[in-house]
Amino acid sequence: QVQLVESGGGLVQAGGSLRLSCAASGRSFNLYNMGWFRQAPGKEREFVSAIRWSGGTTYYADSVKGRFTISRDNAKNTVYLQMNSLKPEDTAVYYCAADRDFRLRVGALDYDYWGQGTQVTVSS
Repeated sequence: QVQLVESGGGLVQAGGSLRLSCAASGRSFNLYNMGWFRQAPGKEREFVSAIRWSGGTTYYADSVKGRFTISRDNAKNTVYLQMNSLKPEDTAVYYCAADRDFRLRVGALDYDYWGQGTQVTVSS
């Protein structure tokens, strides 16, 4: 089992940057693919980005491609989401999640473990 704790959220002006972190505890973090999702008020949880267990493959939603970068440090059991050029529409609660499957997946239902989320608010 894996426990996930997100941090790094906050209030930022449009055009600014934030870096989210997700610290994992438990065994075999380096065997899990990791994903970031977000959920805005009144909307469904949506995929943001994912990274393979090795860090060698990443995938992004079109809405964040070129602005967000996902990375991981398996030695620190941590996955990151660097968010640049933030827009008001990026405002949401951001969640990290772990997936035991070998495939890099984008569906929230595919992920096995979730953090509690961290709020990101982008003001215009």
